[in-house]
Amino acid sequence: MKVKTKIIDVNINTPKLSYAKEGDAGIDLTATSKWYDENGNVCFGTNRAFEIPKGFVGLLFPRSSNAKKDLLLSNSVGVLDSGYRGEVMFKFKFSNCDYSENTYEIGDKVGQIIILPYPQIEFEEAEELSETERGNGGYGSTGN
Repeated sequence: MKVKTKIIDVNINTPKLSYAKEGDAGIDLTATSKWYDENGNVCFGTNRAFEIPKGFVGLLFPRSSNAKKDLLLSNSVGVLDSGYRGEVMFKFKFSNCDYSENTYEIGDKVGQIIILPYPQIEFEEAEELSETERGNGGYGSTGN
């Protein structure tokens, strides 16, 4: 499957997109800009826009190397809808609640995108739902 991608500013060094290893699900995205928003989050632009086909979604995740940083992706998983054509950005909160120097810099791989198909769901109101073994057991109901 081919997905169109656009470099927004051709004057900014933006690495070519490719899988790091055969069989990888995510493609790393690199920071091309960095700023802090009004809430103290650190934000990174990637200088990339995507044309995700209808019926597909781009999911934005932190990379596993994020465990070495004092950062949490602010929305846990970003959702890149097929109609969005703007720059892909990552916004992180500091995990230690204080400004930290243990962050990414321009040129670092800051996140990854995985593009997946999804079904269009039609919801149907019902007065009853089928019975299951779990039932309405919520948080922690299946054990530790």
